[in-house]
Amino acid sequence: MATIAASRIKRELKEVKADAELIKDDVSVELMDNSYLALTGEIPGPKDTPYEGGTFHLKIIIPETYPFNPPQVSFTTKIWHPNISSVTGAICLDILKDQWAAAMTLRTVLLSVQALLSLPEPDDPQDAVVAQQYKENQDAYRRTARHWACAYAGAKSSSRELDEKVERITEMGFNESDARDALSSTDWDVGRAVEKLMS
Repeated sequence: MATIAASRIKRELKEVKADAELIKDDVSVELMDNSYLALTGEIPGPKDTPYEGGTFHLKIIIPETYPFNPPQVSFTTKIWHPNISSVTGAICLDILKDQWAAAMTLRTVLLSVQALLSLPEPDDPQDAVVAQQYKENQDAYRRTARHWACAYAGAKSSSRELDEKVERITEMGFNESDARDALSSTDWDVGRAVEKLMS
């Protein structure tokens, strides 16, 4: 039996696939396991941001109570952003919480998440470490976000200097992902990153 949620998503998927703005921006959404209640989304990193050139994947879970409750959306591609958990991919975005309205659609969600990549809101963070770096050291934030976009989302032109720092720590026996996480949260200070990994 088709639920209200599933039939509404079926209609919204058609709208998303025919939406000129989303097509132009290469934003897409597909069914996961042929279920209208589990979707995967793809969002390109917006131009003139550290995420440019990367492709970011989303997991979208539609509750049975949709459209009266928002979908649960998270990044499955690791990303360095104040409003997205660098560990779980959880997103802090008002329309996915208390500002949701039944008139909103998948299109609204995809465009809002893409806009969040262009306009972080560090005063309402999901990841406190990234938000602090964003506020206190914009250069380190931009370099780190760019490095993560290259490492995890397929963006080009990574910083050789940052790649070498990751290599230095992996040569000490730490895995690459842990090394990158530690370096990112210590503004790329190798000594502090190693201390963090050993504590």
